Amino acid sequence: MSDSALVVFLKHPQAGEVKTRLAAAIGPRAAADLYRALAEQVLEATTPLPGDYERLVFFDPPESLPAMREWLPGVRLMAQSGPDLGARMTDAFARTFARGAERVAIVGTDAPGVSRATVREALSALDESDVAIGPAADGGYYLIALRVPRPELFAGIDWSTPSVREQTLARAAAAGLSARQLPLVRDVDTIEDLRAEWPVVRRLLGGRRELCEAIEAVLDATPPSSRGAG
Repeated sequence: MSDSALVVFLKHPQAGEVKTRLAAAIGPRAAADLYRALAEQVLEATTPLPGDYERLVFFDPPESLPAMREWLPGVRLMAQSGPDLGARMTDAFARTFARGAERVAIVGTDAPGVSRATVREALSALDESDVAIGPAADGGYYLIALRVPRPELFAGIDWSTPSVREQTLARAAAAGLSARQLPLVRDVDTIEDLRAEWPVVRRLLGGRRELCEAIEAVLDATPPSSRGAG
């Protein structure tokens, strides 16, 4: 395999199981359709060229394998394992390094701005840094890359809070690790994120006129937050 690898974390796009914060505003089915479009965008945009990196898709839940194979034929699929996000990321790094990779990046499927160039920048940053991290506008991160497994970076993190990135960087500093931060990118997790990224997301939804109109009706009916997405 290549000495570099990209792990893409994604979920089976089941209504009611993905984008739950958005589902409260736009409905579970629309949220699932939106998640699927975002995931497909990230997969398309991070497709490696020869010599770039090997790409693995770690999916959840494990029992969705038949549906995942139908959705993503020909993609190398591996089931996520662990009770929470930190444990699943620790496991994914360990398994990917065990395959022979010397640099590994993990990305989610929430940020439509992630691309092959983003991944290559993160992996190249590991020439001079122990950790590369892509900051998200909500205080988390959309990408993290390592040269060796570092389980201490993922233990005891308050996931799904605005302090995720800050806590992770603090753990890196405590371990004596140097960190490089990539450009800020917005995840699409809330109605304010969706409002901010709507021109991009609308293009991803293509000809799905009814879905676009339904989302736009919600955006029009929802007053913008003075605090933004946070």
